[in-house]
Amino acid sequence: MSLVTNISLRIDWSELDVFGHVNNVAFNRYAQAARLNYVDTIGLMELHKTQNIGFMVAETNCQFKKELLFPGNIHIQTKIDFVKNTSFALEHSMTNDSGELVAIAKDVLVVFDFNKKEKCLIPEEIKEKIV
Repeated sequence: MSLVTNISLRIDWSELDVFGHVNNVAFNRYAQAARLNYVDTIGLMELHKTQNIGFMVAETNCQFKKELLFPGNIHIQTKIDFVKNTSFALEHSMTNDSGELVAIAKDVLVVFDFNKKEKCLIPEEIKEKIV
């Protein structure tokens, strides 16, 4: 069974738009926080520190399901959508305090060797944690 991570973030008043609900731009920040939590959990951030192998975001998208309101929290569950040789995708299910699905975001991450300036195979120690 693949790794699943969970985080909760407080909705900030500054994230609201003129209509009084959380602006779509905030969802990108929520996905980013969940993405960084996930890659840190699997050891990819440490690998970047020690070997200069990390990731680049190749694609991101978000489907909005229900408005999100202030005050409250957003809860994000992140899991693997797919794994290939040099890339993997994350799916972020975002729910409000009532457990209602408000958005689903997806990211495609490419593992990147910053020494060689090229994509590289997902290291086995990372792959073992995500599949």
